[in-house]
Amino acid sequence: MKPDDEICYCYHVTLRKLANHARRERPQRPSQMTECLGAGTGCGWCIPFLVKIAADPDRVDVALTPEEYAAARKEYIQSGRPKNEF
Repeated sequence: MKPDDEICYCYHVTLRKLANHARRERPQRPSQMTECLGAGTGCGWCIPFLVKIAADPDRVDVALTPEEYAAARKEYIQSGRPKNEF
């Protein structure tokens, strides 16, 4: 994915915004990534990606195309599984 692609679809937060937030704030816990425009507090799909971004914002690699990412999110929501947790 490219820097301006959305990671959090619920709140329209891009990879660039999340990486910059993590660089600037240096979150001690991945849950602090929610301070970036509410990312991770909607459907929960993006939480595993927020954890990776928080761990190393300079080496973020989402190995999916935006279309694959959107399709996987849609499947996650339709499955009715509970939200991921930090």
